[in-house]
Amino acid sequence: MQKNIPLKRPQTLSVAIPASLVSDVPHLREKTMKIGLIGRALATFRVDEVIVYPDISLQHQLRDIELIITILAYLETPQYLRKHLFKIRPELRYSGILPPLRTPHHPLRNYEKNIAIGEFREGVTISQQKNGVLVDIGVERPALVVGENISENTRVTVSIVEKGKQLKARLAKPEDIQKYWGYKVTASNKLLGRMLKERHFDLVIATSRFGELLMRVADKICQKWKESKTICIAFGAPTKGLHDIVRQENLNLYDLADFIVNVVPNQATETIRTEEALYATLAVLNIMTS
Repeated sequence: MQKNIPLKRPQTLSVAIPASLVSDVPHLREKTMKIGLIGRALATFRVDEVIVYPDISLQHQLRDIELIITILAYLETPQYLRKHLFKIRPELRYSGILPPLRTPHHPLRNYEKNIAIGEFREGVTISQQKNGVLVDIGVERPALVVGENISENTRVTVSIVEKGKQLKARLAKPEDIQKYWGYKVTASNKLLGRMLKERHFDLVIATSRFGELLMRVADKICQKWKESKTICIAFGAPTKGLHDIVRQENLNLYDLADFIVNVVPNQATETIRTEEALYATLAVLNIMTS
């Protein structure tokens, strides 16, 4: 059983990543591995939402967006639910190399005797009964959620309320769960600038090698972070930074972001890959805001 599980963040933390982040690797196996590393970063640093945005055009990047969101969603889904929620599809050909998340909603306990009253579990509805719906929660038999009418193959979060002759659970709301419970995957059909304008985040942090050194604005970021309910951290593409990406929309990054920061000063490589920037930025901000 996991010890000292951190609580979920008081804010909703979103991360925006470009569809072309897999454009610099040709083979599906390597693309899958890269996306898996991103998923691990999201879970490690308690990100609530990952937004995959087109950084060239939606028309030209539909396949890349579909690949990224499919693999990230598959990785976030507990293993015992994947057979219900994901059909055999080419994007998941190399899903076997994905690293496990080992987050609180990916329990290793797969026997009913090991689960406890009040425990939260992810599940999927498998059949409707007269008195409720049966939900597969990853143990020997499904749990009955009394009084609910939910279509089959719907993912739900439940709390165990009774063990014995009939394993019973109730539907749980996000606010019921105090620990980190995974990330949501969002595919944006809008370019980054328009998406940021429409979402109205309380705090937007953009990453750029041309930004201010993070530690010079650390105090201001920490103060704004505490005052915010919704936060977005935006990352650029392998061959194009955020300034260039939003310039395609005739927008200025300074008008979209509260802070533009350089997290890797004096970089010796010509470019920082998206997944590298993700780890570096989230790690530093995690220390600053904890």
